[in-house]
Amino acid sequence: MTPISIITDSSCDVAVELTNKWNVYVVQLDVMLDNDEPKLNCDVDNKEFYDAMRKGSSAKTSAINTESFRRIFDRELAAGRDVLYIGFSSGLSTTYNSARVAAEELQADYPERKIRTIDSLCASLGQGMLLKLAVDKRDSGASFEELGDYIENTKMSIAHWFTVDDLQYLRRGGRVAASVALIGGVPGIKPVMHMDNAGKLTKVSQVRGRKASLTAIVERFKETAVAPSPVFISHGDCEDDAKLLASMLKSECGIKDIYINYVGPVIGAHSGPGTLALFFLGKER
Repeated sequence: MTPISIITDSSCDVAVELTNKWNVYVVQLDVMLDNDEPKLNCDVDNKEFYDAMRKGSSAKTSAINTESFRRIFDRELAAGRDVLYIGFSSGLSTTYNSARVAAEELQADYPERKIRTIDSLCASLGQGMLLKLAVDKRDSGASFEELGDYIENTKMSIAHWFTVDDLQYLRRGGRVAASVALIGGVPGIKPVMHMDNAGKLTKVSQVRGRKASLTAIVERFKETAVAPSPVFISHGDCEDDAKLLASMLKSECGIKDIYINYVGPVIGAHSGPGTLALFFLGKER
């Protein structure tokens, strides 16, 4: 069987130690703080990044261009591997489209090879969870077609539920409407949000206080989670809250294994410090 190269991008927020272990190549998006030179997502220290944002620094990101994907895909195809790319939601970035164009251009050069791009319609560890499921499926011996179809059929079951401290970050990046951000700016009011079927961010409800927002997220898990489901949590430099959310899931839902990691700079540039997100397999998003 032809080896399969799984490729993703740094919006997946999976630690490099894990992607190396999973034998996955991660293409890096750029991040720029204030007017500094752009840096690769992997070269930005998470803690320093959020400290700078709290002090008033603004962050910008740039999508990966077609040429970068073409170069990486070409290397894998030339080495005799088929390529499956799982990309950052097209509802939030043009990165996936760049990968799609590169794949279409290269397919004619490698008629004996297979290349497929999948718009995950996910972000952060939602994308990371889909990546982990892909790795497990590949390592179980699935064919290229079986793997691609499995990921395509599974992506709409990856539930994203999250809350943020300040919706103005999402507003400035065009991720939510100004009217939504205004409501979320009321002192003590915390939004409960999710990723919809189009891969865009949507406010579902609002509650008073941080603990109430965590409780609301846990309730969503209870209502829609499919057992057994992997459980991932990402945070914008609020690890104590992430651990509290994990503790609630363990005590109230019997969950044993939970993967926790930072919301990386690419996503964090738009969601801001204090973001807390829960990802799992659900009956619906």
